[in-house]
Amino acid sequence: MNPSSWKRWILWAAGAYNITWGALAILFPMAFFRLAGLPDPDYPELWQCIGMIVGVYGVGYLIASTSPNRHWPIVLVGLLGKVLGPLGFAKALVEGRLPAAVGWTILTNDVIWWIPFALILKGALDSRLGQRRVLSGEVARMGLRARTQNGLTLLEMSARWPTMVVFLRHFGCPFCREALADLASQREAIERNGVRIALVHMSSEEEAAAFFRRHDLHDVARVSDPGQAVYRAFGLARGRLMRIFGPREFARGFQAAFLDRRGIAIPSSDAFQMPGVFLVFHGEVIRAFRHQSAADRPNYAELSAPVPCPETV
Repeated sequence: MNPSSWKRWILWAAGAYNITWGALAILFPMAFFRLAGLPDPDYPELWQCIGMIVGVYGVGYLIASTSPNRHWPIVLVGLLGKVLGPLGFAKALVEGRLPAAVGWTILTNDVIWWIPFALILKGALDSRLGQRRVLSGEVARMGLRARTQNGLTLLEMSARWPTMVVFLRHFGCPFCREALADLASQREAIERNGVRIALVHMSSEEEAAAFFRRHDLHDVARVSDPGQAVYRAFGLARGRLMRIFGPREFARGFQAAFLDRRGIAIPSSDAFQMPGVFLVFHGEVIRAFRHQSAADRPNYAELSAPVPCPETV
């Protein structure tokens, strides 16, 4: 399972719950009051209006479930409502204007969503901070000054063509070998888009030359980065254990290594370094794919789709 899948399921569940709750409030406005032992309200239309608002929030959560990090404002507004609502109930309870029996709706409508919504927002914040690191001046100062085996720096390459900088895992990793096979098969489509490929690896140049030759990528620009300085400049961190050796990673690794015959070997460099893909043009990061799991498999041809000039971004 993708590490972000639980976020989508939480938001989908929240959306389904809100829409169901709102529909019941609209269709049966007296039911809640009778279950709580309260007198029927004089204006049930007000309760139906609340049901409409709750249902609309549900639609928002369903939209947010398609991309939790992108739609974080919806999650933030929802969490604010789920925190402020119980505060209002607590005030009314202390003042004796609402009975404690009403509190069960606070648990299901609000409290149970506090932690998952907060974690979704934290993930969105971490993602945005990571993206800022990618777009920071550190990339231009350090990462793009890295020199390829052809003598050009990544910055010089990006001044001539949009350059897809592909950061690899260690050469013994089946996902690294799978990535190289994907790049070889998609290379024609990538270069048809006017994009050139540059590979960043953690091995020596001698080892890389022989390794890439076996994957028909010997003539592609490459950067040897055994100290991982370029990885850090692009904000690529070392992965947590479950992002490297989790159940999904194990299953995908078995498929790539044995069923797809990519092979596997003892790592000769950092086995926890996460990979990534960045489309760079005139020194600017135009597009990025930051692996959340070692098993993620980007579509390189799609990432190489034509881009506007940096001045219009």
